[in-house]
Amino acid sequence: MDDEARSTPESSPGPSPEGRAYVDYRRPVLRARAPLRVSFAGGGTDVAPFPEREGGCVLSGTLSQFAYSTLRPRTDGRITVQSLDFGYSIGFGVDDPVEYNGELDLPKAAIARIREVPGALPVSGFDLFLHTAAPPGSGLGSSSAVMVSVIGLVAQHCGLDLTQYEIAELAYRLEREDLGIPGGSQDQYAAAFGGFNFIEFTADQVVVNPLRVRSATVHELEHNMLLAFTGQTRVSDHIIEDQRSRYETGNAEALEGLRAQKELAERMKIALVRGEVDTIGRLLGEAWREKQKMSSRITTPLIDEAMRRALDHGALGGKVTGAGGGGHMVFICEFERRHIVAQQLIDLGLTVSEPIFSHDGVTTWRGQN
Repeated sequence: MDDEARSTPESSPGPSPEGRAYVDYRRPVLRARAPLRVSFAGGGTDVAPFPEREGGCVLSGTLSQFAYSTLRPRTDGRITVQSLDFGYSIGFGVDDPVEYNGELDLPKAAIARIREVPGALPVSGFDLFLHTAAPPGSGLGSSSAVMVSVIGLVAQHCGLDLTQYEIAELAYRLEREDLGIPGGSQDQYAAAFGGFNFIEFTADQVVVNPLRVRSATVHELEHNMLLAFTGQTRVSDHIIEDQRSRYETGNAEALEGLRAQKELAERMKIALVRGEVDTIGRLLGEAWREKQKMSSRITTPLIDEAMRRALDHGALGGKVTGAGGGGHMVFICEFERRHIVAQQLIDLGLTVSEPIFSHDGVTTWRGQN
């Protein structure tokens, strides 16, 4: 191969037409994916200042649904980012200051921070293509999964060997500090590590405890669970800020709800490792009742009606999987009645799917040019 980059054939994803002349075939195309997650209990206890003052914990599992990213090197010192989910792309020079203006700020923040890490190889430019299995605001941690996927990918491109903890911690700092997005830290660690985890949060550190869940238990969970998308994506900022304000002002109901989340995460962890799926279903319902105490904005009339119909027709329990206000709901049902619950939710206008769990966290590999 001579030093001149040759044009790439039509492909998907591929560089933009104006960028094809700058594709660098001397370096490999890299790909990455990071899983989305279902949070069973403990959500909210990972949001400051609760973990610093009382310690938090979350029980979650990752799905076989992913945030995908592809990196194709260029030779011209340009970086482009194309998002299939948002339907547009941006471009800038490798030495240009990054402007955070609401346009693909997550990947821009990852690129800006990683290229400044000591030991990172110089960046000559690349095309970055992003696609996620669920939209932002879905309640499945998709935004953090995107961040984790991009960090893993760009770090490898720059010759950095980051651990799962380093990737998750960097993703958290970028989202919460650099970009000022309100929220907790469970999503970044779930996406980085994958699998079923009991994650503990303190003032000084986050500890991920992978759980040894029997295959039969995972199959039984998949056999009895439903995911239902409300069709309403939500911006969780106002819910998180309301929860934080209620906690800091000593609202008794919010305090009760958050502390109950910790207890329920512990109890649900025990049920999970013991293979007691019916118990998990009932505890899921308790977790939802307690979660609603944390903020009056967590539920909506649609969510209330979906919950009522599901419980009336065979669900053992259910809850919203994210901050609330929309996104996905998760239900554990009696299997013989799961199809009836599903039809009730479909009749209400929700999109229903049967989840499959994944044990893999963030993964990078070499693609085909």
